[in-house]
Amino acid sequence: MYEVKEYRKAAQDIDPIFLKRWSPRSFLEKEVPEDLLQSVFEAARWAPSAANVQPWRFVIARSQEDKERFYSFINDSNVAWCSKAPVLIAVVSKTDADFMGGPNPSHAFDTGAAWGFLALEATRKGLATHAMGGFDKNKAKEVLSIPDNYEVHAIVAIGYQGDKESLQDKLREREVPSNRNETEMFISEGTFTEKI
Repeated sequence: MYEVKEYRKAAQDIDPIFLKRWSPRSFLEKEVPEDLLQSVFEAARWAPSAANVQPWRFVIARSQEDKERFYSFINDSNVAWCSKAPVLIAVVSKTDADFMGGPNPSHAFDTGAAWGFLALEATRKGLATHAMGGFDKNKAKEVLSIPDNYEVHAIVAIGYQGDKESLQDKLREREVPSNRNETEMFISEGTFTEKI
């Protein structure tokens, strides 16, 4: 386990939860209690969304059979570490809204907010989360029976953080909380300015 303050320091006064949340790859093969898991979904429930549409959907895999189904579309390099996580979640959004009569242009943005709320609550409850983009989206939709008007954004591993020594050598060295760009790198005032 890491003392995050060794790796991260905020430039402004913010809640420590934002620094504490990071994406480890090492998980204990320890079940997450139902009430604890439901609490992270409860946090996601309260994320903001355009017109309160709440387009996010989560497909959960906890049984070995369900996790094997997920492994069929997750890249092997991710299966190597996420297979120890007790819970896998497909983060999905509904791309249209009935009352809009067509596409919902903010479905991905709103679902990202829900994922963020989930990740912060998981951290608050002593759980680790790691979102993955390394998977076959089309195969995930097929395997999980996700309709055409839904999009799969990420697969999230969730559980209790394990010891980095359980990881393959090449992953051990990456098993530290990463830093972030300074705010000056992503803020422009008045008009957009690309910052490199």
